[in-house]
Amino acid sequence: MKLHTVHSGMFKLDGGAMFGVVPKSIWQNLNPADENNMCSWAMRCLLIEDSNRLILIDNGMGNKQDAKFFGHYYLHGDYSLEKSLSSLGFSKDDITDVFLTHLHFDHCGGSIIFNSQKNIYEPAFKNATYWSHSKHWQWAVKPNAREKASFLKENILPIEESGQLQFFDSGSTLPSYFNAEIVSGHTESMMLPLIQYNNHKILFVADLFPSAAHIPLPYVMAYDTRPLLTLNEKQQILQKAMEQNIILFFEHDPKIECCSLKQTDKGVRLDETITLDSI
Repeated sequence: MKLHTVHSGMFKLDGGAMFGVVPKSIWQNLNPADENNMCSWAMRCLLIEDSNRLILIDNGMGNKQDAKFFGHYYLHGDYSLEKSLSSLGFSKDDITDVFLTHLHFDHCGGSIIFNSQKNIYEPAFKNATYWSHSKHWQWAVKPNAREKASFLKENILPIEESGQLQFFDSGSTLPSYFNAEIVSGHTESMMLPLIQYNNHKILFVADLFPSAAHIPLPYVMAYDTRPLLTLNEKQQILQKAMEQNIILFFEHDPKIECCSLKQTDKGVRLDETITLDSI
């Protein structure tokens, strides 16, 4: 078994939205903003290579949206999902399982592509089972006004129409070393994969901790639907991570891939930055 980091690109989001009530005078030092108050963020996915299984966790934004859409998010850098998989010796057709932490477009947009005639949507991973959570799926297909712009029907409905959709909470055929924590502060029933690997536990923290800068409890995104619940979930996850020496894997941190944690007089904080290759 081996874990691989899969970079699917960089994009920009408003720094104020990403750091919530934290003042810009503080967060500007953590992730500097451009002249439009936009900060760069990664779309870092995780690939589990294990015997005859290739499990991809999230898949970035994809490339099927129009120029106006991408103009809001300033895609940049040299990474793409295809390039990253190819550099590891794989293609999309090799993926056996696509595990979607949640269905916001920057996490699942790569799930669906146009066909060669560009007139029909089809699964990008034609040989894969797509895993979602039943409660989150219903939340996404009937979106509230706050999240509607993040739940794009072209990213979601074709998965079900393909017949490749399964719900993790209804019974999983994923290996025993793969589990998930369920949190609902950011969005209903977001899944955080917890992976046993080389005598370590690695938690893919998705949008509960978008970056290492979000480890302190008050750093809660304005995007979160239930910010006080996020606060409680962060506290619970950090306590569990400390007790079990869990390593955090960051999806959106522009530089830091993973980290360990330590207890300080100000609460739980980053201890050491880590790469998957070193685990």
